[in-house]
Amino acid sequence: MQETILHYPTLKTVMMVEEVISKADAVISKNELKRRLSSKIMHQTLNLVLEYLENSGKIMIGTKGISWLQKDNPKLKAMLKNAVRVA
Repeated sequence: MQETILHYPTLKTVMMVEEVISKADAVISKNELKRRLSSKIMHQTLNLVLEYLENSGKIMIGTKGISWLQKDNPKLKAMLKNAVRVA
């Protein structure tokens, strides 16, 4: 059964979500993301934005939350520099 989409996100909404996730100091949960957004967003709309960002390679959604992955992320580079390689 396919879900009917009630409301598609605007570019402004996508950019607002991107900004909050990219400025987060650590992994951020969906609930925390909703609290930090400057305006309210429907849960279904947020899921569409997150799916788009994950498919475009900008974020990763894991069991602990959402992480910003885009290549120019200095926090990710620092974390990888200090990481221990596991064989």
